[in-house]
Parts: sequence; structure tokens; C-alpha cells
Amino acid sequence: AVNDEELKKRIAEELALERARRDSEAQKRRLFGKLLERERISSNEHLTRAILRERAATEEERQKAQRFARQLEEKDRELKKHDAYYKEQLARLEERVKPFFSL
Repeated sequence: AVNDEELKKRIAEELALERARRDSEAQKRRLFGKLLERERISSNEHLTRAILRERAATEEERQKAQRFARQLEEKDRELKKHDAYYKEQLARLEERVKPFFSL
């Protein structure tokens, strides 16, 4: 009878220790899961911010390219106007000097 009680007591202690070990492992897994979730959220936020910064930089570059294209077109129009003006002036000068060359 003493042996049976001692055996039951020992089994109960071992079961309690095993239960405590399992609870501890489960708690560690939950904690680890929470840490992983926080890390995942942090990584996602970091990635989202990086993507938004990249999109903003890309948009800024696109606008800059458009601005330069407009400036280039304006400069081209201005050069064409100057070219036409100089050609007209050259034609006038050629007309004015024609009589001198025909003498």
C-alpha cells in the first residue's frame, strides 16, 4: 500500500512536471510567435515606407524629365525663330548688296 501511494505520488509529480514543461514550451512558442509577428509588421512597414519613398522619387524624376523636355522644346522654338530671323536678315542684306556686285 505504501509502495502504491508512493508510486501514485511520483507519477503525479512527473505528470505535473511534464505539464509545467509543456506549458513553458507553449508559452515560449507564443512569445516567439508574437516576436515574429512584430518583426514581420516592422519589416512590412519598413518595406512600405521604402516603396513610397521610391515611388515619390520616381514621380519627381518623371516631373523633372517633363520639365526639361518642355524647356528643351521652348529652346528649340526660340532657336528656330532666331534662325528664321537671321535668314531673313541675310536675304535682305544680299538684296541690298546685289546692286554693288552687279557693277
